[in-house]
Amino acid sequence: MNRKQKKVLTRVIIALLLLVAVSVIDAVLKPAWYVQLAIYLLPYFVIGYDILIKAVKGILNGQVLDENFLMAVATVGAMALGEYREGSAVMLFYQIGELFQSIAVGKSRKNIAALMDIRPDCAFVETENGIEETDPDDVEIGSIIVVKPGEKIPIDGEIIEGDTTLNTSALTGESMPVDAIRGDSVQSGSINLTSLIRVRTTKPFGESTVSKILELVESSGERKSRSENFITKFARYYTPAVCISALLLGVGVPLVRMLSGSSAMFSEWISRALTFLVISCPCALVISIPLSFFAAIGGAGSDGILIKGGEFIETLSKTKYVVFDKTGTMTKGVFEVVGIHHSKIEEEKLLELAALAEQNSNHPIAKSIVKACKSLPDSSRLTKVSELAGEGICAVIDGKETFVGNDKLMARAGAQYNDCHSAGTVIHISIGDEYMGHIVVADVLKKDSPEAVRQLKAAGVLQTVMLTGDGEKAAEAAAKELDIDKLYSRLSPMDKVTKVEELLSEKQSGTSLAFVGDGINDAPVLTRADIGIAMGALGSDAAIEAADVVLMDDNPLKISKAIKLSKRCMRIVYENIVFAIGVKLICLLLGALGIANMWIAIFADVGVMVLAVLNAIRLVIKPKTAGR
Repeated sequence: MNRKQKKVLTRVIIALLLLVAVSVIDAVLKPAWYVQLAIYLLPYFVIGYDILIKAVKGILNGQVLDENFLMAVATVGAMALGEYREGSAVMLFYQIGELFQSIAVGKSRKNIAALMDIRPDCAFVETENGIEETDPDDVEIGSIIVVKPGEKIPIDGEIIEGDTTLNTSALTGESMPVDAIRGDSVQSGSINLTSLIRVRTTKPFGESTVSKILELVESSGERKSRSENFITKFARYYTPAVCISALLLGVGVPLVRMLSGSSAMFSEWISRALTFLVISCPCALVISIPLSFFAAIGGAGSDGILIKGGEFIETLSKTKYVVFDKTGTMTKGVFEVVGIHHSKIEEEKLLELAALAEQNSNHPIAKSIVKACKSLPDSSRLTKVSELAGEGICAVIDGKETFVGNDKLMARAGAQYNDCHSAGTVIHISIGDEYMGHIVVADVLKKDSPEAVRQLKAAGVLQTVMLTGDGEKAAEAAAKELDIDKLYSRLSPMDKVTKVEELLSEKQSGTSLAFVGDGINDAPVLTRADIGIAMGALGSDAAIEAADVVLMDDNPLKISKAIKLSKRCMRIVYENIVFAIGVKLICLLLGALGIANMWIAIFADVGVMVLAVLNAIRLVIKPKTAGR
């Protein structure tokens, strides 16, 4: 609780004690009306002076019809009609409701504030004069910065000295530390845990990961959902309408009765009008609906799920079709040796031959073979290397001509190769025309990918689709293991856009199609889908710009978590809308008929607001999920 909230709480306690005390005095002594008015004004002004000031300022600034004006008119009117206790109580309970709402907003802000704390205060830059403390905005690309244990990495860069462990929870929502060694890229906002490191900056601070995240979080409130826009418009027309209705009720009805020859009963109808005004205050809707979206965005942010605004929560909640990119999204995006078949020599020896031939290649498959070799053999065994585009490598190893590549290269060598039925890229090896065997290299699935698809279907997703540029065999193997409903392989980036457009035209009305990509080369498709989700986009400018939802780590389980959160948020929003409007309408009718008194009005205003806010802040409380 902050200082302002503590001050209001103190006033609430003092006003409550005063109200109880003067109520006892009133009941026991039964003083004259002017004494009653004087003693009830004590708690009234203690708790309501700021509301009265705001109401006067609103009138002077031309913003008359707000909740402060409604409270001021209703309570002053109640006092004028002799309902001193009720007038003071209305103001007291209204302030209690406002305090409750302030605390709820503060609680939901904590997750946003935690994200804001990732901004570093300074950077320690190596210069000719030693290490100097510098504002991160002033650090140029290529500068060398020193990061001690316990400090935040201020700017994106590459480690040039030192091995350490990083805490990336502020970016990814994952508490598991990450090891980082020389040559690794590091993102701003991460906390260096164990050893001093020297980092060469690769981006200016304004384009670094931490700046992108802060910009995204700060602007998320600007993208309002249709529900939020509805409430804004509703309040704009609703407040003048109820003020006019109250005026007609308090003045118009008595005048009509007087003209018709009946008793005007001005006091009775003005009392009804004041009760009507208190009931009509739209605080529950105006506060709880934006609070629901705010709490959802903040709660998601603490889990490493960045949602760009309320409108995307609403769209995400309707997701019934999820389209995945394969490489880097459901797979690790890193090739690995998954099998060695038909080898005529020891498998490790066959791997050595391939690694010797491939060691100078920058191709991802070549790198995976070299990495799989436990110890790189003596490169002096290699005397000649030539790369044949689209086929592979021809090398002279131990004085023998060796071919490492695809079936076209085997045909060139005259070797009779064996087909492979495993999914993946097959690298054949022959010495001269003698076939020695083949190595299978594949992009392996992330361990959580199958479970992620199962959870999506459990969350109500009707159809899962995978789009990939891979060949049919590798794509079908991955789709089968993941239990994907539809698969389209051998697609270019533009083919993926076309396919998503086809799927959009086929989907059910009122539902959303989400595309999930790795955020590097999927920007066109992320933009075209109803909702674009960039996964594993830590440090990817393209993803943050193109996607509507950014998952800051590589965990595909967070796709279903984001959808479930959005559905939970919208359910709470609709509950609050129905509950608040329903109770208001019933109480307004009762107030107009003279059945509802000022105490029912207090419940219809403050009570409904408190219940709606309580319902909204459930979004800050994370539901327990087994093992997750």
